[in-house]
Amino acid sequence: MADFFDALEPKHVAMIGKQPVFFVATAAAEGRINLSPKGYDAFRVLSPARVAYLDLAGSGNETHAHLAADGRITVMFCNFERPALILRIYGRGVPVLPQDDGWEELAAHFTLMPGTRQIFDIAVEGVQTSCGWGVPFMTLEGERDTLRKAHRQSDPEKWTAKAARRTTSIDGLPTRPTDRFIAGD
Repeated sequence: MADFFDALEPKHVAMIGKQPVFFVATAAAEGRINLSPKGYDAFRVLSPARVAYLDLAGSGNETHAHLAADGRITVMFCNFERPALILRIYGRGVPVLPQDDGWEELAAHFTLMPGTRQIFDIAVEGVQTSCGWGVPFMTLEGERDTLRKAHRQSDPEKWTAKAARRTTSIDGLPTRPTDRFIAGD
């Protein structure tokens, strides 16, 4: 049975804080639906009606393209321990890049990591919880450091040049590249 809420409640925030992974889904009017797993300490609840997550450069920039085109986003958390629970945040998001107004305010909520590309700022429009009884029990062995390690070893000038060339999604939607390399830790 699903329950719906207008905003995040303290019990939701507590559940989110215990999850080592979350999933992000976006889509534009045409083209592919993007669904991405996210890890690291990259998600923040800023208020009951506002959340954000730190995005590292990776294989594509679909979330940015979809939010620029449409704005809709769903973030999902699964509790892999007890109690069984799935939590979805439905909202509208915008990418905030290091060169944008608002970057400093958002970035202050995070520890920037090597390869930080942008922060997605999301206005919560609704929250849904459901049983999660079909989700298996799982335990975290540890985080993969591969992506952060690759960014730590990157040449900042080459990284920024590569980002400047990546200006479309896999469906040809436009994205805005960051204008700087974030070294992070």
